[in-house]
Amino acid sequence: MLSYSELTKGKIIIINNQPYEIVEAQSVFKGRGHSYLQTKLKNLVSGAVISKTIQPREEFEEAHIEKKEAKFIYENKGKYVFSDVNNPKDRFELSIDQIGEQARFLKTNEIVETILFNHQVINVKLPIKVQLKVIEVTPGVKGDRAASGNKAITLENQTIINAPLFINQGDVVEVNTERGEYVRRITDS
Repeated sequence: MLSYSELTKGKIIIINNQPYEIVEAQSVFKGRGHSYLQTKLKNLVSGAVISKTIQPREEFEEAHIEKKEAKFIYENKGKYVFSDVNNPKDRFELSIDQIGEQARFLKTNEIVETILFNHQVINVKLPIKVQLKVIEVTPGVKGDRAASGNKAITLENQTIINAPLFINQGDVVEVNTERGEYVRRITDS
């Protein structure tokens, strides 16, 4: 059991037989020494984020999670299909609700980390940074060459992000999957 003081960002606890990751945890003090923990919890099965106030007397069971590698195969109608790295016939699928925003950065044959709870895959975690090829760029406007300018680019998985003006079609760029932002150019076209 985890006590009040052990509930920190990144810990995974069980609420109503579901694993929740603590995304934010802020200690709030009320008058006369009374305090509580204001948290945001992400349900690792559904992907839903909830707010919960935790009192000092509450305790939670820590979720025991296993991690294993898997390969992303394809997406069809909001379902994302993965396979075991060593056994391509061993497949499973997850919904867009489970994966969340990071699904935008999946590309075919990408190796991801699966999260297993009670021996069942409940979610995947992408690497923090992935490399994707630029397939389309919006044309630059004459005179718009300021160093701080940005333009929309389309990546090989059809995701559109903003990038500096010097990025061209055919370049390979690195993208932060947690923030959904351009990081740097890897190779020129």
